[in-house]
Amino acid sequence: MLNSILLFFNIGTPELFVIILVIIMFFGSKKIPELARGLGKGIREFKNATSDIQEEIRKSSKVVNEEINITKDINSQPRKKNSEN
Repeated sequence: MLNSILLFFNIGTPELFVIILVIIMFFGSKKIPELARGLGKGIREFKNATSDIQEEIRKSSKVVNEEINITKDINSQPRKKNSEN
C-alpha cells in the first residue's frame, strides 16, 4: 500500500528523507511518538465508527427486508370470500 502511495505521488528515496528530516526538525524527536500514537488512536476510532455505522445499516436493512417479506406473505395468502350476499 505504501508503495502504491509513493508511486502515486512519485516520491523517491531522497525526497522521503527530506520530508522525514523536516518533520523531525519541525516537531522534534520527542514529539513524534506522541503524534503517531494520537494518529493511531484517531484512525482506530474512525474505523470503529465506520464499522458501527455499517452494522447499523445492515441491521436496519435486515428489519426492512423482514417487514417486506411479512407484507408479501400477507398479500400472497388467499383471501376469504364473504358468503353473505
